Amino acid sequence: MTLGKVAYPILWVAVQWLIVLLMSEFGMRHAAIGVVSSLLTAWIVISIVTVFITNPLWSTIIAVSAWIVAALSILGWLDRAVALLDSASFSLGQLNISALIVVKGTIALGVLLWITAIAGQVIEGRIQSSANLTPSIQVLATKLMHIGLAVIAFVFALSIVGIDLTAFAVLGGAIGVGLGFGLQKIFANLVSGFILLLDKSIKPGDVIAIADDYGRVDSLGARYVSVLTRDGIEHLIPNEELITTRVENWSYSNDLLRLRKTIGIHYKSDVRKAIELCLQAADEIPRILKDPMPVCYVQDFADSSVNLEVRFWINDPVNGRANVIGPLLLGIWDKFHEHGIEIPYPQRDLHLRSSNLPSADGAILPGSPSASEAAA
Repeated sequence: MTLGKVAYPILWVAVQWLIVLLMSEFGMRHAAIGVVSSLLTAWIVISIVTVFITNPLWSTIIAVSAWIVAALSILGWLDRAVALLDSASFSLGQLNISALIVVKGTIALGVLLWITAIAGQVIEGRIQSSANLTPSIQVLATKLMHIGLAVIAFVFALSIVGIDLTAFAVLGGAIGVGLGFGLQKIFANLVSGFILLLDKSIKPGDVIAIADDYGRVDSLGARYVSVLTRDGIEHLIPNEELITTRVENWSYSNDLLRLRKTIGIHYKSDVRKAIELCLQAADEIPRILKDPMPVCYVQDFADSSVNLEVRFWINDPVNGRANVIGPLLLGIWDKFHEHGIEIPYPQRDLHLRSSNLPSADGAILPGSPSASEAAA
């Protein structure tokens, strides 16, 4: 349903209420016209709500409320209901809060939050489309804008129902102290989130590593940072953890990342030829950069092999490491087999020495010196 479909009923109900006012002015009153006007008003409210509010729960609540108000108006009980709600009250210091004030405040807050939500979507779209703002500044500006609009809506709702904000000064201080102790971690994460946005140390699109996991920063939330790994697992990391622990940002200043891989060759193999073959294999991988160029060094003379270390650079860590290391190792394997470079497996030399220990029955083991020989 669009506004065009409810334009005619809106005009019709306006005419009906105009007739009711005129008849009241001249001392005439017709119950049927009042009933029709109340029903049309409720129907128009429900129609407009279904246009702008897509949430089924809120649409149902508003529709039921509109029909209840219309029914009370038709029965002539609306003024009594308002008086009853106003009489149900309690005092909070110098502030008198009634059920009617709560209902008015809820309605006003709902309408204002709805208006600020629409305004927030428009402003957020403008912020996201701005090419002059970095991603972190866009996220920070959006968060501050939403918080500011929510605070404005709350303050205006209290002002509409006639509540003096100074009455909440003492209560607000007590609630603030309680929240400070009970929600300490939550507020720490909120503050840490703003720090991350302000210093731009972590921003959407960065590739970060924490402990043994790494992934791309998908979004920055008020309480956590969403990090998406290459396995498709989304980690929700509290903002405070990113502030207080060591974090590797592989794309903080640039996207260059150097990777290393150790390869062992047999002691009888040609080391210089093996180094040349490793560099040829690296040169054939598209993702490995030519500048800085890959290098290969002798790393160690190990127990079973001469260890070489291949070092190379990539500029797209967000695309992963295994899909560049795997093809490199496969290329080295093929070239080593083609040129007779042997990749050894661990070997151990075991030397057996004769023993002069007696066997279980007390006899000297064969090949062992006798007791007299041992004594000599």
